[in-house]
This record gives sequence, C-alpha cells and structure tokens, in this order.
Amino acid sequence: MCISKLYKEFTRLCEYTKSAGLLLLRLILAYTFFAPAMMKWNDIGAITQWFEHMGIPFPTLNAYMATGTEILGVVLLTLGLLTRFISIPLMVIMFVAIATVHGENGFSFVNEAVSFTDAYVNGTQISGTMIQLQNGYELVLYYTLMLFVLIGSGAGKFSLDRLIFGEKN
Repeated sequence: MCISKLYKEFTRLCEYTKSAGLLLLRLILAYTFFAPAMMKWNDIGAITQWFEHMGIPFPTLNAYMATGTEILGVVLLTLGLLTRFISIPLMVIMFVAIATVHGENGFSFVNEAVSFTDAYVNGTQISGTMIQLQNGYELVLYYTLMLFVLIGSGAGKFSLDRLIFGEKN
C-alpha cells in the first residue's frame, strides 16, 4: 500500500474521533468555567467591588454580565447548544481577564520550581520542591484557543446543536 493511500485511510479513521474530541473539549471548558462562575455568583458584591477597583466601567452591570455569561456558558457548552454563539462572549471574557488580571504576570501559569529544606508542616520536618503560581495568561490563552476551535468546528455530533439544527460538525 503506498503512503498516500495509507494516509488517506488513516485520516478517514481519525474522523471518528472528531466529535468525541469536541465533546471532551466542551466538557473541559464547562468544568473550567463552573467554579469561577459560581464563586462570582455567590459573592457578586465582592466581584463588583473588584471590578470597580480595576477600573472596569459599570462594575455592577459588568459583574452580572460576566457571571451570567459564564453560568450560561457552562450550561450551553455541556449541552452542546448554541456552542458557536456562546463561545464568542466567553472569548471576550477571556480577553478581558488577560488584559485586567493575568497579562501583567507574564505568560507562565507557574514559576520555576523552588527547592527547600528544613521546613516544618504540622511539626514534621520536610524538604523537597515547591511550585509557585505566577498566575500568568497561559491557561487563559489555552481556554481562548479551545473556544476558537469550537467557533470554527461547532459542537460535534454529540450535541443539541446537531440534534436541533442539523449541524454536520
């Protein structure tokens, strides 16, 4: 079998994994947005104050809009409903997060590991390596790129988008 035919057959077989991959992508994103969305919702007053401190205009309105969009995003991504549509405002939230929170911390989510000796935890001496969080925009950028893939590809076969609208992706 020549390499061209082998590659075409391999590509045909790989098509079966496309929708499963899109489903997993949606579920990972929904899971990722869930905890921060609920944290914001449960203390919307603090989020409003934080937005005001960062100089975000209309902090109360924007706190509710960002939180509501994230909660709606969790539901829609999980169901695979209006996936392309909801991915756009979620990407905007990610861009705002980079501009207001993560960007100034650089790219990396974590700093280099730091070795330590003679530390004590609950009275027990320990030594080892510790990872320090840098809170850069690395993970936020990855989530943004994942949302971009969903805009281009749609929700896949395992979605309400496919069931309701007949999307082929």
